Amino acid sequence: MHDIPIDCTVACSGGPDSMAVLDFLLRGKKRVKIAHFNHGTDHGDEASEFVKDYANENSIDLTYGKLASTKPTSKSWEEWWRDCRYDFFRQIAGPVITAHHLDDVAEWWVFSSLHGEGKLIPSSRENVIRPFLCTPKSSLMRWCDKHNVPYVVDPTNTHGPHARATLRGNVMPGAYMINPGLRTVLKKRLLSRGGF
Repeated sequence: MHDIPIDCTVACSGGPDSMAVLDFLLRGKKRVKIAHFNHGTDHGDEASEFVKDYANENSIDLTYGKLASTKPTSKSWEEWWRDCRYDFFRQIAGPVITAHHLDDVAEWWVFSSLHGEGKLIPSSRENVIRPFLCTPKSSLMRWCDKHNVPYVVDPTNTHGPHARATLRGNVMPGAYMINPGLRTVLKKRLLSRGGF
């Protein structure tokens, strides 16, 4: 796993994954700031208000960004949101920690395989560090339950018009049924490539 600097910024959507990571790092005595990007969706404003309130109530510095440009016709919404989000992260001084986890690794591997080549999520990208890639989502959910960590859920993650929702809601259950050890296989591949 990447060493997490004592001074860092957590990319926080307000969902359970990033809220678990935020709480984990705060309890680990890290000096943590929050970066939140509003994608301009129906859920985006609700999540932004939640994150802003949480940061204010807990005296955590917050850097806020919001989608302000028009999507090019050459890109999908998901690709455009991701590009804008990483443009926002580049403007933040120091390391930005994301809550990408092992289930995200499996989803990306299946998604990229369907497009011709299975890929693993890199452990870093410019100033973005992904130290939780070997952690299953279930562990993050248990952390939230154990420590009463509040969060909001974006309903379009599993029931929406975009590819990610179709993948999570329809494709991944079948993939795990065919290969229940998929996460374990991909975790071994992550660990074998180093960076953890």
